[in-house]
Amino acid sequence: MSVCTTVFAGLLLVAATVQAQVKPETAIRYRQSLFHVIQWNLVPLAEMTKGKTPFDAAEAEKHAARIAALAEQIVEGFPAGSDSGADTDAKSEIWLNLPDFEAKAHALATQAGVLGATAKGGNETEFRAQFDRVRSACKACHDKFRSD
Repeated sequence: MSVCTTVFAGLLLVAATVQAQVKPETAIRYRQSLFHVIQWNLVPLAEMTKGKTPFDAAEAEKHAARIAALAEQIVEGFPAGSDSGADTDAKSEIWLNLPDFEAKAHALATQAGVLGATAKGGNETEFRAQFDRVRSACKACHDKFRSD
């Protein structure tokens, strides 16, 4: 094994160890930040579906793509042990049923991806129907895994 390979392998091990030892408060801040950015991107879409702003296919596609990318990052914000610490609305059921939580986060990403494709198609009626599916994906997770 070369010196470079050994050093690189050591760096990977250190990085994995640091990631595994993330403080609960850091994970909570990370996931709350994700949700704030998701909300930032949901608001203009909701305003389009409610007729508060005109439907803009390009803007809708952009915001939907962002939500899809962010939703794929949700699960990593819930490492073991991050159910306590700073202020969190996460229920302990997340860690008791992680596969269901992961599936719900993935469903949001999938539905947001479809929303982007729907927006690109330019049909406002289809866009509104797909936005309702995105909203339902959010609600499914919140109903089960988020405290009020």
